[in-house]
Amino acid sequence: MASLVRSATLRALKPLCNVTLNDAVLRRSQTLSVRAFSTTLSPPSKAVVYEQHGPPDRVTRVIELPPVEVKENDVCVKMLAAPINPSDINRIEGVYPVRPQVPAVGGYEGVGEVQSVGSAVKGLSPGDLVIPSPPSFGTWQTYIVKDQSVWHKINKDSPLEYAATVTVNPLTALRMLEDFTTLKKGDAIVQNGATSIVGQCIIQLAQHRGIHNINIIRDRAGSDEVKEKLKNLGADEVFTESQLEVKNVKGLLGGIPEPSLGFNCVGGNAASLVLKFLG
Repeated sequence: MASLVRSATLRALKPLCNVTLNDAVLRRSQTLSVRAFSTTLSPPSKAVVYEQHGPPDRVTRVIELPPVEVKENDVCVKMLAAPINPSDINRIEGVYPVRPQVPAVGGYEGVGEVQSVGSAVKGLSPGDLVIPSPPSFGTWQTYIVKDQSVWHKINKDSPLEYAATVTVNPLTALRMLEDFTTLKKGDAIVQNGATSIVGQCIIQLAQHRGIHNINIIRDRAGSDEVKEKLKNLGADEVFTESQLEVKNVKGLLGGIPEPSLGFNCVGGNAASLVLKFLG
């Protein structure tokens, strides 16, 4: 009797079980279909934009940007730091012959953290620290979506202020040391504008490579402190312009060989002083 009751109960429940199973399969199928057509979007972003060239305090404004689709080869990066360089200001002013199409987002370099990646991206994962490869426009925004080829993974221990500023001035200094002549350990270079960021990078790179560096700075209050700072960075010699108003500047070099390369970023009399070392 109990067996008959169980059989009757199962027969009674069977249609209900079939409906539940079919319903679950249908819902699963619908879910898979929705997922197949869903896309990954970046979070909304804030950005500093300009719609025409001119003084930054007049032509820039902060706006909200809508989410952007993260395609299969794209990487969405949350920007952590982006500097304001003189070159950024000049670009907004329209000084350079090569200009980004407006409206444009300001900023040329920076550092960020990977937020999400497209399905075909390899070598980058959420949480990685990355910098954009130059030329890269539009770093003055909270989220950026660009192709994976734009981003370079860096060590997570890198200080943000260093990582955010590595692609403009340090790379400029590197190219200046490598693109004009072949410098060997023991050679010497001379530069004016030594207190600029590029100048300070040249000092450090030259010292690292065993290249003597002679540096020229302007006459101004605190020049002794400036000399000390540059020597702490690796400068072999630092002269003010007035110190070089002598007939034989090479006599000031001691054991440093005659420079084989000179850099001028100032012009005028400071450029003539560089030439005196090279002539």
